[in-house]
Amino acid sequence: MRKTRHILFFAACLLLACLPASARAQEGNGEIDATAIIFEHVADSYSWHIATWGDKNITLPLPVILYDRESGWHACLSSRFANGAHYAGFHIGDAGKIVRDTDGTRPLDLSVTKTVFALILNALLLVLLVLSCASRYRRPDAWRQPPHGLSTLLEPLVVLVNDEIAKPAVGEDWKRYSPYLLTVFFFILLNNLTGIIPFFPGGANVTGNIAVTATLAAGTFLAVNLTGSKHYWKEILWPDVPVFLKAVPLMPVIEIVGLLTKPFSLAIRLFANIFAGHAMLIGVICVIFVTAKMGAAISGSMTLVAVVLGVFMDCLELLVAFIQAYVFTMLSAVFIGISRQKE
Repeated sequence: MRKTRHILFFAACLLLACLPASARAQEGNGEIDATAIIFEHVADSYSWHIATWGDKNITLPLPVILYDRESGWHACLSSRFANGAHYAGFHIGDAGKIVRDTDGTRPLDLSVTKTVFALILNALLLVLLVLSCASRYRRPDAWRQPPHGLSTLLEPLVVLVNDEIAKPAVGEDWKRYSPYLLTVFFFILLNNLTGIIPFFPGGANVTGNIAVTATLAAGTFLAVNLTGSKHYWKEILWPDVPVFLKAVPLMPVIEIVGLLTKPFSLAIRLFANIFAGHAMLIGVICVIFVTAKMGAAISGSMTLVAVVLGVFMDCLELLVAFIQAYVFTMLSAVFIGISRQKE
């Protein structure tokens, strides 16, 4: 009975998370624009919509920081641009980005958007989790006692990354890269998990943002190539192939292209999986609102199907959240291990 109540509560949270978006996505004829709802959820924004109470939208305004060559710096809250308003010669354009009123071009935008704010919150949460567990291991008798509290959750994951990923993939100097691999794993996992939560401060599509995944992939790219061995760079710039292939130089070009495709694949893989998961889940819930005017029988049956399928997909997203963090960390360790080969 308790499990049933938990499932119903979770399903209600999913519906409440979609209700504000559906209300704002109605067109003049009263039809629901499912595409607008999906892209509104997965896209970045200058404010964070928390809930709708009656006709009032409860929204958290975020700092907007702009630099324009002609008018200089501008700082305000995103509420200045609410409902299509113009402020200081700027407005939010059709693409959801702030543009100039005169020519529609974009200024230098350093605003704290929804994704940036969620990144800050998740980073602070991760620091608190790690420090709370680290304080336990500073005690002299910590290693003689079984883990408890948060340590029972984090310690197996730390052991997993070190023993199952870093040691086999990187090799003998795995401890040098363990802090980076652990940071990447827990950062991606935490952002994936908070993105599944359908209410504030969760629900932000952080790892489904290509800029975030590209930055993470760039970190792996730097870790691989700035610490690569001489043998690694020799195999890229002067591989053991016939001389005419190196003189063209065909093989070095292929190797350099392969060097760049590795971080590209890391970024796209994480972005596509998380983005698709969020879009599919919201799409399933939108079925409830799309079929609302098709009669009680169709609407009721499709609502039941959508809720059951939505809960199932959200549970599946828990597995995907862990798998994507694991895969990104594992591939990063493999690439680092390749660059550390000595012969």
